[in-house]
Amino acid sequence: MENSDVLIDTSAWVEYFKGHSKTADTVTSLIETRRASICGIIYYELLQGARDDKEARYLPNALSALRYFEMTADTWVHAGLIAAGLRSRGITLPMSDILVGTVALKHSIQVLTLDKHFNSIPGLARYQG
Repeated sequence: MENSDVLIDTSAWVEYFKGHSKTADTVTSLIETRRASICGIIYYELLQGARDDKEARYLPNALSALRYFEMTADTWVHAGLIAAGLRSRGITLPMSDILVGTVALKHSIQVLTLDKHFNSIPGLARYQG
């Protein structure tokens, strides 16, 4: 997985936009090496968290150069099965984390995140930088 895409979760993007942290440096490196990727739920979370209209208009353009992974019907089914499996073990995760994790699993890529919820998703590889 050394040269593959890395799906950058919202928590890592927030650190990147704040700047000056190890996570921000890691995101910068992934962007510069063309390994940074994104999916719809991450776009959604970033846009709904925009501070103002100017930032909301800036974000899609700024992120448009990244590789984009879409949720297919099969991916939605896989996400539902992952959530059901976790719930049967007493683990409930936010739907957004399940969706990000499922996209990464379906495309065999790692996730850069600061969110510990992702540790509960079976088979998911986290990018350590």
